[in-house]
Amino acid sequence: MNAIQDKRARILAAGTEVMLLKGYNGTGVQEITQSAGVPKGSFYHYFESKEDFAIQALHYYYTPRLERFAAALQAEDASPRERVLRFYRDLVGYFANQIEPSHQCFIGSLCHEKAGDSQPIGYAASAILNRSSQVLADCLAQARDAGELPADQDPQALGTFIGAAWEGALLRMKVDRQIAPLRVFIDQLERLLRP
Repeated sequence: MNAIQDKRARILAAGTEVMLLKGYNGTGVQEITQSAGVPKGSFYHYFESKEDFAIQALHYYYTPRLERFAAALQAEDASPRERVLRFYRDLVGYFANQIEPSHQCFIGSLCHEKAGDSQPIGYAASAILNRSSQVLADCLAQARDAGELPADQDPQALGTFIGAAWEGALLRMKVDRQIAPLRVFIDQLERLLRP
């Protein structure tokens, strides 16, 4: 990574962490650059505005997560249905090992604050959510083709539903400060994915 890419990545990493904790409206450009240890002018060298930064931060934050999601759902060591269940069980296990389960949902927080009045942020978030749903739908289509789901099951609709249900379970976990909503999610997912 050259110095230019490294500085941009440093600003994205530091700024994303600040926005995760304080939200879009609670984060200023000065705070982002101070956190990254760069002059304020550097910010505008790489980003047109705070809105542009937020869009790039979404991609920076979610691209590796989407890659891990795709790799988990494409693994060849389990059936398609089991890959989906294993992925979500592992996530529930991760949160269950926290003393007080918490989750900062960058896309959820950013959309809550800005998607209504920033069409570019809304489009960027929607594109990420659609990619995630498509990864899941592709695996669910394999499960259907393998006879693990009913032949009339719509993988696209099911993938969208599961993704939305997971986001809702994460929100409830954060509000309730307990893992129970995620356990309900897994129980229902197992029922939903029966052939």
